[in-house]
Amino acid sequence: MQTYSAKPAEVQKKWLIIDADGVVLGRLASNVAKILRGKHKTIFTPHIDTGDHVVVINAEKVKLTGRKLTRKVYHRHTGYPGGIKTATPEFILNSAHPERVIEKAVERMMPKESPLARSQFGHLRVYAGTAHPHEAQKPEVYDFAAKNPKNKR
Repeated sequence: MQTYSAKPAEVQKKWLIIDADGVVLGRLASNVAKILRGKHKTIFTPHIDTGDHVVVINAEKVKLTGRKLTRKVYHRHTGYPGGIKTATPEFILNSAHPERVIEKAVERMMPKESPLARSQFGHLRVYAGTAHPHEAQKPEVYDFAAKNPKNKR
């Protein structure tokens, strides 16, 4: 029996909507990364984009366990000498762009340095509130919080 390899024309992409209200960040990010890559499908092929589009709403209401809200630190560098900048998830969630916490968590769970991974990550849309402009795509509701009792706090 031969191993099945998906062709790009055979892939059926769905739109999924996930509500992040009260959901644990790491569990949400790992599941979203799996959906973006297409690993939840039986036709998964590592070199073909078999993943679905994911819309995450209520990003500002995501939960972090333990003391990660205040003790976890995100680092970035401006490119200039002495230009290291730091931010905590608490600071980012209370700022103008709380969706960046989810985006960064999912981005770090995707494969690194590949055009395919960058393309798959582009299928993620994160919104701070409940409103989103993707009703025309008829997204299916993916109830992530009900999959496991540990997913919701």
